[in-house]
Amino acid sequence: MSTNQIKVTLVRSVIGSNEKVRATIRGLGLRKTNSSRVLANSPHIRGMISKVHHLLKVEEVE
Repeated sequence: MSTNQIKVTLVRSVIGSNEKVRATIRGLGLRKTNSSRVLANSPHIRGMISKVHHLLKVEEVE
């Protein structure tokens, strides 16, 4: 069962990443390491997460 919101935390730095990865992280609203955002669980957010999953920790919010 999917929830309506997910919590996304940036756990790795974007230093050394290319510009597309940095733009995706900014698009998710994350700026610094260990910053978190609660976002809607929608297909376009899930697509952005899948592109940079190696930098993030994703949790479902109830």
